[in-house]
Amino acid sequence: MSNTLSYPELSALLAARAGVTVDAGELARPGAEFETFGVDSLGLLGVVGELENRHGLKVTSGAESAKTPAEFLELVNSSLAKAGA
Repeated sequence: MSNTLSYPELSALLAARAGVTVDAGELARPGAEFETFGVDSLGLLGVVGELENRHGLKVTSGAESAKTPAEFLELVNSSLAKAGA
């Protein structure tokens, strides 16, 4: 299991936990915002919950409020790095 979350993994998690299908390339596009894809904080909360279950750690508070995929990945990957997951 990877110790960092990538755009393709985020795309799969959004489909599974938020019910929103978004291409990983679109998520990685500079300036991309979750709102554009119809992803809200509740959807991100589902993704955060899945990540916490998978890795057995608490993801940085506020990740579910991230406005952009880049910000979300930064917060999550920071949590994973600190935990040494």
